[in-house]
Amino acid sequence: MRIDAHHHLWDLTRREQPWMDGPWADPIRRSYALTDLTPHLTAHDVDGTVLVQSSSSYEETAELLALAAGEGPVRGVVGWADLTDPALAEALAALPAGLVGIRHQVQDEPDPDWLTRPDVLRGLGVLADAGLVYDLLVTPRELAAAHAAVRALPQLAFVLDHAAKPAVAQGDWQPWADAISGLGRLPNLSCKLSGLVTEADWDAWRPQQILPYARHVLDVFGPDRVMFGSDWPVCTLAAGYEDVVALAESATCRLGAAERSAVFGGTAGRVYGIGAP
Repeated sequence: MRIDAHHHLWDLTRREQPWMDGPWADPIRRSYALTDLTPHLTAHDVDGTVLVQSSSSYEETAELLALAAGEGPVRGVVGWADLTDPALAEALAALPAGLVGIRHQVQDEPDPDWLTRPDVLRGLGVLADAGLVYDLLVTPRELAAAHAAVRALPQLAFVLDHAAKPAVAQGDWQPWADAISGLGRLPNLSCKLSGLVTEADWDAWRPQQILPYARHVLDVFGPDRVMFGSDWPVCTLAAGYEDVVALAESATCRLGAAERSAVFGGTAGRVYGIGAP
């Protein structure tokens, strides 16, 4: 299967999205339904998707899981759960089928070491016991804590979202590159080739500014631990769906056919345990 391993949907008539905290978000400050995404998937022969949470809400997670239960392209949901909840196992068991992972906006936590708090590590252990994946939404500020958490829980599969959001617009390479190299040595961590275009200058980015970051991810993790994600519709702040696909295809053009197949579907299918219905 060809899989888009990272996209979002939200309905602003149901709830606000607190991360849309300024005029910068005005271009995407509307509701997005699966019918808005489907034409892009069809145009690029995408067979299935992983739908990722955008708010800290069990209610949103249940709504996303309802989409995964339908006949559409959503094969799995990375939802939200309170990792610090002593009753986390029971909360997860109460959710509908289709949940493949959990994510929290760690980048928004005031404490850069939030991931290494004892109550958070305990919650991550609960996810491992439940057979779920944990998506790491972090920036370079939180990479040291992310490294410690991934090392502390070798039984849990982690996925690094958006390559930890390097400062592409500023051309910053270090210390991001060395931190990514260190993370790449942890076998229970994969990385999404996603979200890089919105870390570049939205109005003046060029592929040659982004490709070094994408290729570093591929070199460090290897195609079998890298998965393509569009980050649609957030990506539209800087680029269309077709532009994000073209960037990923450029980044992987030096790979063999089997390696490209891993990046564009095989890795996501294996890590999240999803496939054809």
